[in-house]
Amino acid sequence: MILKKFFNLFWVDYQSTHIPMKDKVISSMAAFLTILILVEEIKFMSLGISLNHLIVASMGATTFLVFVAPHSPLAQPWPIIGGHLISAAIGVACALWIDNVPLSAAMAVSLSIMAMYWLRCLHPPGTATTLTAIFGGAEIHAIGWQFCYEIVAINVITIVLLALLINNLIPSRRYPLLHSHHPHHDEFSQVNHQYYPKLKEDDFIWALSQMEDFIDISEEDLVDLYEFAVERALSQKNVSEKT
Repeated sequence: MILKKFFNLFWVDYQSTHIPMKDKVISSMAAFLTILILVEEIKFMSLGISLNHLIVASMGATTFLVFVAPHSPLAQPWPIIGGHLISAAIGVACALWIDNVPLSAAMAVSLSIMAMYWLRCLHPPGTATTLTAIFGGAEIHAIGWQFCYEIVAINVITIVLLALLINNLIPSRRYPLLHSHHPHHDEFSQVNHQYYPKLKEDDFIWALSQMEDFIDISEEDLVDLYEFAVERALSQKNVSEKT
């Protein structure tokens, strides 16, 4: 019984994403192309530093976000650019000014999170970038601030440009989000749906503010999801009434 509950906790009860196989393949191939171009670009530029230091590992997580969850607030251009560059700068500062490594790492992550909150550029991979500045080894420590404006900047700008190009070649995606609705929103607004409360973005903004944790979804997407759900509920209601 205990083993069954344990299995259910980690597998059976896990709600997998309802994403078509085509989109999964597209996201995987887009990530493949992006990392391939990034590594080839870095090899071509050759900044006199070994390749394993020129490719910031946290860019793998950023690539995941921009192609698997391109409509997430965490995956937009400013959070990516600001999150990585600010975190990199904080990591370099902590590495230079705090001799105690555990304290330096803890301060870097903590300050990076706070800075991303203040500057509205929350991007989880940024905290990995800040740790790279501390644990990257002597070669990273030797270049100091160059880590921010050369290595991290090149990585980040390349990924953002490729995300803009590739995502906008995929019809179902909107990148950057630009607080825009799904095309279905205009169709929904033109139909006189009855028996449902008409909620607006402000209602969802207020609802999100009541949640104590950060919810990784925009108010526009919440409205769009609500509208799709309303249409389905009304169609189901009509079917049941006819039967």
